[in-house]
Amino acid sequence: MPGKVTDDRSTTPPHSTRRRPRPGAAASRGHRSVEPQLAFEAEPAGSEAGVHRLYTVAMMADVLAVPVAAVRHWCRGGLLEPTRRAGALEWFDFQQLVVGRQLARLMAGGLSLREIDAKLAGLAPGGAPEAAREAGRIVADGRRLSIRRDNRLVGAGGQLQLGFYADLPAQHHQTRVMPLATTATALRSEGPTDIEVTVDTAGDPETAAELLDLAADLEAAGEYTEAAEALRAVLQADRPTAQVAFMLAELLYRAGDLTAARERYYAAVELDADHLEARASLGCVLAELGEHELALAALEGVLRQQPDYADAHWHTAGVLRDLGRTPDEQRHLRLFLSLAPASPWAKIARERLDG
Repeated sequence: MPGKVTDDRSTTPPHSTRRRPRPGAAASRGHRSVEPQLAFEAEPAGSEAGVHRLYTVAMMADVLAVPVAAVRHWCRGGLLEPTRRAGALEWFDFQQLVVGRQLARLMAGGLSLREIDAKLAGLAPGGAPEAAREAGRIVADGRRLSIRRDNRLVGAGGQLQLGFYADLPAQHHQTRVMPLATTATALRSEGPTDIEVTVDTAGDPETAAELLDLAADLEAAGEYTEAAEALRAVLQADRPTAQVAFMLAELLYRAGDLTAARERYYAAVELDADHLEARASLGCVLAELGEHELALAALEGVLRQQPDYADAHWHTAGVLRDLGRTPDEQRHLRLFLSLAPASPWAKIARERLDG
């Protein structure tokens, strides 16, 4: 598709998922893949109310260089708190971006999403969400986490740490079998040893939550097929929901099955007509499949409902660029920059306007 922005990064998941380069794909949805460059030392000057200077889930994932699934996982667990919500859309301010950076640092250190949850939960009376708010004080040594309090290092349960030592290496992890009536088995390799996770769903109230966490970990490890199976197990165990259908569509997209992804996006929209992120993603996939007019209609429908949704302006500009409608493209790029001047995609938007 002409006009795509290529991403030449060779980084593999969990740190290369910025809406979202498929294996072997030249671009991320044709319009999103961009190397983020954002300073974290201080909050950007001129912060404004509304959605200005705020970051969507996709932008957060881009800036932090983590899977979108990780950002959503942290939101579900309360480790990240959206600054603003509009239906299924969520925005985050700079302070949440800083918290996300610390969580991403732990993830880059080799901890899985569920390991981060479990280890943070023991560091603060309020559990993982409270510890995440103090993430700047967290110190990691190998797989052990402690938190700085009054010039002391405190471990899980408030135990004073007199010295650090690393936990057992990854190859000593044991197989975890979760008691969940449908079975999904996922294998993922961590170093020389495979970790097998068996899920047996049997009406447990924690079934859906555990499967969603499992899917997020598998996606972060680049195991898209296995992650999709975990999400299908959720859909079989519980009634279908727009959010799970949307998450499955995202995984299918990342696995390179655009046709199947398109159908799941349609399913998400049918289950929730106001799921604007699913509508916007549907527009992106339709454009990548060469159905530009349908893509434009989907994105314009999103903007009629949420005119300040910066991502939708960005994607609309990309479709218009493919159609050769330069004046309309530039109008949406200007609107995008007015809404998200600190976006990781702002540099490309400015370059396109200047060009």
